[in-house]
Amino acid sequence: MIANENLPNERPFNNLLRRLSAKDFALIAPHLAQEEADAGELLYNPGDDVGTVHFPCGPSLASFLVTNEDGRDVETILVGREGAVGGIVSQGYLPAYTRIMVKFGGPIARLPVAKLEAAKTKSATLRNVFARYADCMLAQIFQSTACNAIHSIEQRTAKWIISAMERTDGDNIVPLTHEQLATLLGVGRSYTSRVMQTFKAEGVVETRRGSILILNREALRMRACMCNESVKNHFEEVLRGVYPAEGEHSR
Repeated sequence: MIANENLPNERPFNNLLRRLSAKDFALIAPHLAQEEADAGELLYNPGDDVGTVHFPCGPSLASFLVTNEDGRDVETILVGREGAVGGIVSQGYLPAYTRIMVKFGGPIARLPVAKLEAAKTKSATLRNVFARYADCMLAQIFQSTACNAIHSIEQRTAKWIISAMERTDGDNIVPLTHEQLATLLGVGRSYTSRVMQTFKAEGVVETRRGSILILNREALRMRACMCNESVKNHFEEVLRGVYPAEGEHSR
């Protein structure tokens, strides 16, 4: 991990931070530091004191993982440049409930929770933005729970690929492996591999080493459930312009 200097005069490529007014951003800007995070970097373990807010930037993605009694991890939600993880609305000591890891490496802006809490006491509008984001994150968790209960593995596979695609800068290339997809779906790798073979045979995707190339976006969307669209619509209602838009790139 390579730390960069603090960035008081420019905003990292995180839509939640860019949603803040100039006055509100100025309250936290001196305390923001941007670093390069590697895929697989552990941000929190269950029980850890949540002392830092992490804002994924550009193509970076963080993942919430819940460990089951059989030792398998199941990913519940992904958080990219539309949001943040850790200490969003908390005050004082807060233990982490899940493991939170960096799924796709890249820049992440970090802010001490104490500095965010101090800024919130000075600005009602800043408090409002983070409270609204917490509502959006909760909606994403609700939708993910419902999706896992009622939708097929094929629908959920297509949904997760689209969700990751919207948050990356690689156009039609998503750095997801079969193993990572299986973890997102909470199923064995063999199930994911069968679905991907079907998608490949239909000319929807190709697989490369460590990534997926989307050949036909519309066909992929047709195979996905509407859960991702429901989350996007809620974001648009609550925090307009924060969820990544089509063709939005950091460069």
